[in-house]
Amino acid sequence: MGKIFLRFLKYTTMTLLTILVLLIVLIFLFLKFSPEFGAAPDQDSQARYQQLPYYSNGKFSNLIPTNMDMGTGKAIRMLPEFFKNDPTRKPDFEIPIEKRDSLELSHPEATRLVWFGHSAFLLQIDGKNILIDPMLGDVPAPNPLLGKKRFSKELPIEIEKLPKIDLILISHDHYDHLDYGSIQKLMGKTDRFLVPLGVGAHFEHWGVDKSAIQEFAWWEETQIDSLHLAFTPSRHFSGRGLGDRFSTLWGSWVIQASEENIYFSGDSGYGPHFREIGEKFGPFDFAMLECGQYNENWTDIHMAPEETAQAAVDLDAKVFMPIHWAAFTLAMHSWTDPVERVIKKSKELNAPVFVPKIGELIELSSELKTQETWWVKP
Repeated sequence: MGKIFLRFLKYTTMTLLTILVLLIVLIFLFLKFSPEFGAAPDQDSQARYQQLPYYSNGKFSNLIPTNMDMGTGKAIRMLPEFFKNDPTRKPDFEIPIEKRDSLELSHPEATRLVWFGHSAFLLQIDGKNILIDPMLGDVPAPNPLLGKKRFSKELPIEIEKLPKIDLILISHDHYDHLDYGSIQKLMGKTDRFLVPLGVGAHFEHWGVDKSAIQEFAWWEETQIDSLHLAFTPSRHFSGRGLGDRFSTLWGSWVIQASEENIYFSGDSGYGPHFREIGEKFGPFDFAMLECGQYNENWTDIHMAPEETAQAAVDLDAKVFMPIHWAAFTLAMHSWTDPVERVIKKSKELNAPVFVPKIGELIELSSELKTQETWWVKP
């Protein structure tokens, strides 16, 4: 009986070790060869970055001290809380989505936007079609098993039906802002990609021609026909894989057209850069400001809703829209907490806030007022 048990124990141990080795091999192969992780900037690029005051030893840094204690170990320990089945973290009803078609998106007469949820937008301005942070996939992760799905079952319009895209603007390389699958579908209908320093390496790795990519440092500007664009600072970080945190730059975008002046925050903790951007490029007709996926463990890199409202004041924005919510669960707060808190604070600060439905045509020439509390269950 004892020999049988020992043979069983030996067989079980060998089986478990074999499975463990196979898992390690699979994880290694996934990390090394999966295209979703992109590529690192080459040595020539890194040598150029060394001239910048916010780059050293292969890493970019924020303009002011920023707490990044949320390391890999702590993140792993928080995983059970993150994946906890909390019903408040996602809608328990179908979010209303306004559908758009190809015909109505052709030849707009005035500046307008379509929100895809989270931080993704189609901006139609001065005859240009611009996509901003087009994460249009289902899961903001390098593999569907590593993240939670989008709240809504469909997009306002599928990528294949979008009009030809003149520009794609990227704020940083995190998965909820830069999606490999979306870029693969957009490559054939996009002329130009404007990205932070280092992010161009991802696009080249994915097959985008180098001539179509333009990289930007903070405060760099460019003129494209009637549009003036500036890449401005944010307080955040970057990285798509193990060991590449801070290897590419992150930031926000200013888009100045013949009549409108627009600001897109990307991801950012609160800081003095908002006032500095407002003084240099403001006032803004419309500001899209991060408001969601915050937590007490990462207060320096994501704003609380009250800070979002204050950032709108700092920027001198005529009206602002809370973004970075209503699509994915990336933090532990309820899914409506961002909009409820930012509306309350905006009233205190007398900062006009606009909360459109996903897919709604946002016409900047019209008075932007929230028409309904669509995030409240009917």
